[in-house]
Amino acid sequence: MINRETIDKIMDTARIEEVVGDFVHLKKRGTSLIGNCPFHGEKTPSFHVSVTKGIYKCFGCGKGGDSVRFIMDHEKYSYPEALRFLANRYNIEVEETELSPQDTEAQSAKESLYIVSQYAAAFFVKQLWETSEGKGIGLSYFKERGFREDILKKFEVGYSPDVWDAMTQSAIGAGHKLEFLESTGLSIKNDNGKIYDRFRGRVMFPIHNFTGRIIGFGGRTLKTDKNVPKYVNSPESEIYHKSSVLYGLFHAKKAIRESDNCYLAEGYADVLSVHQAGIENVVASSGTSLTVEQIKLIGRFTQNITILFDGDAAGIKASLRGLDMILEEGLNVKIVSFPDGHDPDSYMHHVGAGAFKTYLENNRKDFILYKANVLLKDAGDDPIKRAGIIRDIVESIAKIPDQIKASVFIRECSSLLEIEERILLTELNKIRSAKSKKNFETHQRSNSSSASGAPEPLGPPDNLWDDNAGPEVETVETNEHQEKEIIRLLLAYGHEFVNWDNIDDMYIGSFLMQNLADVEFENPLCKKIIDYYKSEIDNGRLPTANHFVKHKDRDIADLAITLSTSEYSLSENWLNKHQIYVRDESMNLKATVLGGIFHLKKRKVDQILLSLLKEIKEEKDADNQIILMQRYGVIKGVERDISKFLGSVIVK
Repeated sequence: MINRETIDKIMDTARIEEVVGDFVHLKKRGTSLIGNCPFHGEKTPSFHVSVTKGIYKCFGCGKGGDSVRFIMDHEKYSYPEALRFLANRYNIEVEETELSPQDTEAQSAKESLYIVSQYAAAFFVKQLWETSEGKGIGLSYFKERGFREDILKKFEVGYSPDVWDAMTQSAIGAGHKLEFLESTGLSIKNDNGKIYDRFRGRVMFPIHNFTGRIIGFGGRTLKTDKNVPKYVNSPESEIYHKSSVLYGLFHAKKAIRESDNCYLAEGYADVLSVHQAGIENVVASSGTSLTVEQIKLIGRFTQNITILFDGDAAGIKASLRGLDMILEEGLNVKIVSFPDGHDPDSYMHHVGAGAFKTYLENNRKDFILYKANVLLKDAGDDPIKRAGIIRDIVESIAKIPDQIKASVFIRECSSLLEIEERILLTELNKIRSAKSKKNFETHQRSNSSSASGAPEPLGPPDNLWDDNAGPEVETVETNEHQEKEIIRLLLAYGHEFVNWDNIDDMYIGSFLMQNLADVEFENPLCKKIIDYYKSEIDNGRLPTANHFVKHKDRDIADLAITLSTSEYSLSENWLNKHQIYVRDESMNLKATVLGGIFHLKKRKVDQILLSLLKEIKEEKDADNQIILMQRYGVIKGVERDISKFLGSVIVK
């Protein structure tokens, strides 16, 4: 178990903007940093990072927390694993007390998959550089392809010997369990119980996750036998989900952010070759068809993707059909195609690094226009084919969520396709209208199928105002909003001093507690926080916002983060451009704090008055009715005083 001193050091050192910035492309907005949320799909950023408070909050999906919570949520780590990750990032030595066997077992199951994967990678690397078979077959292959040693070592490529169980026996001999080797797919057990290596006689490309840990492998055979698959990849496992992984992203993410562009290639060797040309912002889809998850992964760092197509015409046409989903995610797509017979790997080695880089810069074309050119060439003068292609292109434009971008492409395609812009716009609107109708109908079907029983009436019951209709319909109003406002004030200003009405040496937190001593909080979470706050003050301690943000109770921490952040910030243009000064609530803390107190008290008083009215109406004894009416008059006077402060109008 990690000791308290080490945890405190990690928490003090870890910078929220640095930790989150490793995974999300952040831009400054007001006092916050914003980006696309890594926890749910979105096109408009709603993910905020507060550097001063050391927390993040997504106003789309609601997730929030500090640096440790971010790593736990993003990497699916336990609390100790997240602490170790941050300690490693900041080179902090982790001091631990001895764990119980149960704790060790719980923590090590998933970690063991990472450990055996790292062992296998080291085994393959050693085979490539230190054995005669590895150097004679694997290393010779890479050198014949023109790869430099520094690139091979950077990506930790290796070689798996052409032996049935060389890696498996080596791993078991080093103390690794067979069950974890099987779980990662490194070892396979056949129907007869025989164990053998999945990768044999192949050059190996380890696949890294976002944080650089090895989670899987791609192995390329060097045999010419057509019955042997060219590539074999790791199967799905607890740590490897191929649809949400991009090969090379760990090495490319910094360069993608800096260049604001991501080159997307097809294979492992393509990534190595482009890196060798001095271009590091390149990834590959790991031998699978591009997925929405992978597109969203790129979208965290840049809105610009450049696809590197092989020169095969048939392959290009097939690939074009699957790229519309990039447009649907709101990203800008450009295409670079290579001369027939070349892919990025072969073309880089054919022309050299300098000429390759120049070629990429000079041959980027917008996806829509590129698609139109490719398909029109294929259609020739056939009017039927041209009509189909025009519709196909307009369907691609219809997937672009940005209306301005779509209209620009319509105009350019009008000239290219030699058809009136008006006709293309009409077709575009028809496609969008049909899509909207389909989405609406799907939504309606979903709602109707999930509804149980008769639908609830939208309006009030018909007998609402009928005194003879039986029991009254009661309107239940909660104080949740007002109670949460008090919690927000405690978190934001509880540690500051009261500076009004000649009050000295009193914290606002204590002031709030004193003035709300007669108020019972109804929201369970708010009540829990208030009770804790009171107990801490009674013991001579003043809790800070950070205490609740890092609270072990996840519900308390989530509420504290939500109340400590806002998705809105005042634009500097109000003052700089328009010369309009907007007062901040902290400029008049008396009004802010008293406003919070009196709004909550007024709601409580309103509830008491409502209850009294009900009692008066139901009371049959005349004397008791008079007593209740007198009480009502007193409470009404309290309401009048509160409302006078709040500026409300009271009906007599």
